[in-house]
Amino acid sequence: MSQHIVITGVSRGLGRAMTETFIAAGHRVSGCARSAEAIAQLRTMHSDSHLFDVLDVRDDASVSQWCQKVLQKSGTPDRLINNAGLINAPAPLWEVPAEECQAVIDVNIHGTVNMIRHFVPPMRQQRRGIVVNFSSGWGRSTSPGVAPYCATKWAIEGLTQALAQELPDGMAAVALNPGIIHTKMLEACFGEAAADYTPLPVWAQAAVPFILEIRPQDNGRSLAVPG
Repeated sequence: MSQHIVITGVSRGLGRAMTETFIAAGHRVSGCARSAEAIAQLRTMHSDSHLFDVLDVRDDASVSQWCQKVLQKSGTPDRLINNAGLINAPAPLWEVPAEECQAVIDVNIHGTVNMIRHFVPPMRQQRRGIVVNFSSGWGRSTSPGVAPYCATKWAIEGLTQALAQELPDGMAAVALNPGIIHTKMLEACFGEAAADYTPLPVWAQAAVPFILEIRPQDNGRSLAVPG
């Protein structure tokens, strides 16, 4: 059965790979990203049954407006995937510029909360839907050089568990560790060694079916994409 999937951060990396794979499997996608060029490409590539818009998830008023547009066009999401994320350039915490640290916090935490604030109420009214908040291996462990990113992903783990306690039966919120995938973000941390990790298309073929299998009984769990 076709589902309505809302995904943030669809311009590249995991978000773009999931978008293409969900659509290929027959699902409807409503996606957002900050890159106008990427959004234009997605609109050209896919039919009007999908919705793609430029959106900064840090802007709560804009998220509210976009949520209303999505609900009017495509209805309540079956799955809300909070994927949009930033990582700081690797450096000791005291050397990370304040503006860069703030941006990581604003996108990774506030962006996730903003999407939840405006999509979960209509999902609660129907007492159905799955919220998937992207965490990280660094949301369950730590590493030098990426302290701001680690802090935000640990926050996502706690935020998700608290949200899970607030949801009605029939819904679920889970934190999902996608694994280590060859993306531009990974290259920023690992350099050329990033190419040794799972390619995006291979990851998406495992991740999308896994996300579609998440059920209300998984509420509150910290999950990881197999492989």
